[in-house]
Amino acid sequence: MSNQLHNSQFTIHNSQLKNPNLLFAALFVDGLVQAGLTAVVISPGSRSTPLTLAFEAHPGVETFLHLDERGAGFYALGMALASDKPVALVCTSGTAVSNYFPAITEAQMSQVPLLILTSDRPHELRHSGANQTIDQVKIFGDQVLWSVDMPIPQENAPDVVLRHVQSTAVRTFATANGLRKGPVHVNFPFRKPLEPSAEEIRDWRLEIESAGQISNLKSPISHGKITPTDDQIDWLTAVLTQHPRGLIICGPRCPGGEFPAAVTALARQTGYPLLADPLSGMRFFNRKDAKNAEKKSVPSVPSVDDLPLSSYETFLQHDPGWPEPEIIVRLGQVPTSKWLNAYLDKISPAIQLHVRENGVWADDSHRTTHFWQMNETAVCQTLTARLDSHQPDPAWQQTIQATDQATWTALQAQLNQHWFDGAAVAALLDHLPENANLLIGNSLPIRHLDQYGRSQPKTLHIFGNRGASGIDGNISTGLGVARATGRPTFIVVGDVTALHDLNSLLLASQTPNATIIVLNNNGGGIFRRLPISQHEPPFTDRFLTPHGRSFEHAAAMFGLDYLRADNREQFVQAVATAVSTPAPRLIELLTDGAQDEQIRRQINNEFW
Repeated sequence: MSNQLHNSQFTIHNSQLKNPNLLFAALFVDGLVQAGLTAVVISPGSRSTPLTLAFEAHPGVETFLHLDERGAGFYALGMALASDKPVALVCTSGTAVSNYFPAITEAQMSQVPLLILTSDRPHELRHSGANQTIDQVKIFGDQVLWSVDMPIPQENAPDVVLRHVQSTAVRTFATANGLRKGPVHVNFPFRKPLEPSAEEIRDWRLEIESAGQISNLKSPISHGKITPTDDQIDWLTAVLTQHPRGLIICGPRCPGGEFPAAVTALARQTGYPLLADPLSGMRFFNRKDAKNAEKKSVPSVPSVDDLPLSSYETFLQHDPGWPEPEIIVRLGQVPTSKWLNAYLDKISPAIQLHVRENGVWADDSHRTTHFWQMNETAVCQTLTARLDSHQPDPAWQQTIQATDQATWTALQAQLNQHWFDGAAVAALLDHLPENANLLIGNSLPIRHLDQYGRSQPKTLHIFGNRGASGIDGNISTGLGVARATGRPTFIVVGDVTALHDLNSLLLASQTPNATIIVLNNNGGGIFRRLPISQHEPPFTDRFLTPHGRSFEHAAAMFGLDYLRADNREQFVQAVATAVSTPAPRLIELLTDGAQDEQIRRQINNEFW
């Protein structure tokens, strides 16, 4: 038999490779690369040897290493979050697999495409007490879109088995990268020997041998976009023209590409103010680009310099003083803002429409009246064109914009007067360069960004793990973003979050375009906002948990440049240094958590 498996980069023959583990791993990896995989994060281990060697040998994929599977999972998550395409993970058997769980949970909740490739003991060693053997079959349950337990590799496998290995690889990639993106788990049981023989290893990087025909699935599985029907657009056009008071809400994880310009054009055409979450991709983008995009498709769209609105986390803490909107159009995930969500739960609009092509429900108050599983950009563009002759009522838009502008004028005065961790986040935004990345940590940093991060006419790429909103793996996620994009990347986390992911500073030392900023208020400052803070004990010992540590020695241990800031001037100078002189660096801002919370409440009280 002289069949060959091949593509333009990779050739697999039938004469030398005798180890079936290596053959199956090579076929699977080649299938992934044919489907579009370009990156894999590997954690070292013995049972995963066939997969590790197959990835290392393939010229079409780049390999990365992280010693800790938990950090590796979030590192791959960050790469996939930034690139919006699948990144693979490889680990050995046992608890190594379990350590992927937090990142997989976040990927599932945020619809981030991950491929989790775990190696396993063969079937005869399962449930036998064999060392480093746990039940890995469907270990991640409903937290993955698909779970596959691969067949044990065998010598002289039938052609259909070899085709199954490669077609499963392509299907795995396609499932993770579908309309509803997310993690997929493939479990590989391997019998020893795991390593190639001396004869095989010599030619391993040149050609990998096997038998059989290539899978009939020769190209990636593809899908189109879901567009609205004429009847649906007719109905929504009539609704929008009959109701002059509306709001457009862009939550986290809105689409990229043409969407920002498309939804901005719709906001202007309808006269509906646009409220942009910091993680929506809408709050910080270059208005000139949006204008140019709008002019190409909708010449009549006016200037967008006054969009979007971003002070709602402040002004919605009380009645804003204007009539309730009649229409709400939502895009993306549930907004970060506590007070925006409370407002949406309180009002009673005639229509609350949520448009989301992946079909994932995102309304914890269950106020949605209409859900459209359609392409968000297509809906916005079609509606805008249909509303070309519509003249919106300017009074509604002007009222909302006046509230936003007045709020920002007052907020900016307070931020200039007071120095606390929230003011530091606002100051950072002012000094980030155009087109920079910002990974904002959970707990306090994302809330500060939401309230004090004013919309700016420059493009900033904001990322955060808001699917499950955990504080684990935030540094690794940001480093993955930095690696995937090559752009200047700033990772802002609290001290407890940094302690959770400390070993990822090893990756930071290898990432010169990443700056880690630790807002160190000596404990879990977010708990100061909760009623439990009034109960002492147990508040300090069981919730706030002060640790009394700084991060200078951690930075030194991992070879990072270290800068400490105790005030506004030192912080701004440290950020300026990071912008002008990129290097693996950790900036530590030391603040007083109790004072920070007191200032925040004082600022809020200034408005009422």
